[in-house]
Amino acid sequence: MRRASISRQTAETEISVEINLDGTGAYDNQTGVGFFDHMLDQLARHSLIDMTIRAKGDYHIDDHHTVEDTGIALGQALSAALGDKRGIRRYGECHLPMDDAQVRCALDLSGRPFLVWNVDLPTAKIGTFDTELVREFFQALSTHGGITLHVDQLHGLNSHHIAEAAFKAVARALRQAAEADPRKGDAIPSTKGTL
Repeated sequence: MRRASISRQTAETEISVEINLDGTGAYDNQTGVGFFDHMLDQLARHSLIDMTIRAKGDYHIDDHHTVEDTGIALGQALSAALGDKRGIRRYGECHLPMDDAQVRCALDLSGRPFLVWNVDLPTAKIGTFDTELVREFFQALSTHGGITLHVDQLHGLNSHHIAEAAFKAVARALRQAAEADPRKGDAIPSTKGTL
C-alpha cells in the first residue's frame, strides 16, 4: 500500500500528514492558513493523492513556519509512500492555464532535491497570505520529498491565479510521475538500479 503518515513537532509547529498515493484526490486539510488550505486542496484534488493535513503554528509571528513545516512533512510523506519507487513513471510534466496565468511544471522523483523557481507573483499578499511562502512551500516539498522540481510561469497578471496554477501544475505532474508504469512492472526506473 502506497500510504504514509508523518508527524512533526517543533517549538514552532505541530504537523500531521496522511497520504494515499493511489487515492481519488480526497482531502481534509486544516492548517489555520485559509489560502494555503485552498492550495493544498488543489494539490490533492489534481494529483489524485488523498491527503489529510493538520497543522498548528506560531501564527502570532506569521504563517512562515506553518507553511514551510507542512511542506517538510508532506515531502517526507511522499518519500515514504513512494518507497524504493519500483514501477513508477518517475517523470511528470504539465502546462496548466488558469485564466490569465499559465504555469509549466516538470519534475523527477529522482531522490535528488533541486528547485528551479521562475515564478513572479506581482503582489506581496493574497488576502492575508504572504506570496513569498508559495516558493517556501515548494522548496521544502522538493528538499524533503527528494524531488527535482522545475516551475516556470509563462504568463500571469493575478497573484491568486498564478499561485493556484503553480499548485495545480505541480499536482498534475506529480500524479503522472507517481503513477504505475504498466510497461515496467516492478522495475526501478533508473539504469543505476536505485533511486
